Amino acid sequence: MMQTLTVGLGERSYPIHIGSGLLDDASLLSRHLQGRRAAIVTNTTVAPLYLERLQQTLAKTGVGSVPIILPDGEEYKTYQTLNLIYDALLTHRCERKTPLIALGGGVIGDMTGFAAATYLRGVPFIQIPTTLLSQVDSSVGGKTGINHPLGKNMIGAFYQPGLVLADILTLDTLPDNELSAGLAEVIKYGLIRDLPFLLWLEENMGKLLARDRDALQYAVMRSCQNKAEVVAADERESGERALLNLGHTFGHAIESGMGYGVWLHGEAVAAGTVMAADLSRRLGWLKDADVARIRALFEAARLPVVPPDIGIARYLEYMGHDKKVEAGKLRFVLLRQLGRAELTGGVPEAMLEQTIADCVG
Repeated sequence: MMQTLTVGLGERSYPIHIGSGLLDDASLLSRHLQGRRAAIVTNTTVAPLYLERLQQTLAKTGVGSVPIILPDGEEYKTYQTLNLIYDALLTHRCERKTPLIALGGGVIGDMTGFAAATYLRGVPFIQIPTTLLSQVDSSVGGKTGINHPLGKNMIGAFYQPGLVLADILTLDTLPDNELSAGLAEVIKYGLIRDLPFLLWLEENMGKLLARDRDALQYAVMRSCQNKAEVVAADERESGERALLNLGHTFGHAIESGMGYGVWLHGEAVAAGTVMAADLSRRLGWLKDADVARIRALFEAARLPVVPPDIGIARYLEYMGHDKKVEAGKLRFVLLRQLGRAELTGGVPEAMLEQTIADCVG
């Protein structure tokens, strides 16, 4: 059964539809299509699986499509790849009423959204996420952008979609490591603001890994519900929304330091969250048992809990480019307790260096 949530942003509010077989439901898309064409941005992995199906669904509404197929991988989340989208849109003379549809994971969603925000100074944008990570996190909330060699997601724009369509059946073709990577963001919601959900995850991780559809739909729905509430309260990350970055300051440093694409984003977030939990313990906020419990849940999700040793100096360098840096000082999302996160600055550098030294492998 399909479930629908709403991201409440006044006139820019939009629905998130979650269920099985939604990719074939033309009625869900038709009300968001104004012109006679749509541009579908996808990649070389997703296109053979779902591009033709989406084109057929669009055809039922009388809408033709311009497919734009990009290379697959975080390492291609660059301005050079972004220009491929612009090239195709200009070549096919796409207009202001031509929606850009992101069909794929977080990289495709972020780049398509940034292209939609900037092409002709703004065109309609639809998210059809096909990975667990994108269904529970990156497709909701309007964060778009590309990477820079000095930092992840440092160039972009806030630009909300008009629709998010999360078809649980697309997760059937997701590789196991990508499924686990998505679970890192699912776990995050339980840790920062939803303790009952955290308890549910501890009890149902086996079902999620076995791709039980009911369990997956519940996890996506509960995650999107948390994300939608936070985005509605703080769209541009001036306060509460920053808490969604638990583990990301360390995680982005891992991704940048190792080279984009070496670690999956969710893998880096998992290891980064363990580092954040360790730092929370050193501040006296978490108990040893809490940290052990967090590690155990990530391990149960088949995620890495030992970050790579890229050197303390490089960790500090990459974290210095984090978007939460304020007045030149690092700020971290840490855990006051399980189910309650807090953004804090002023962490002693010696304590931070000790966390890095003790956690890395």
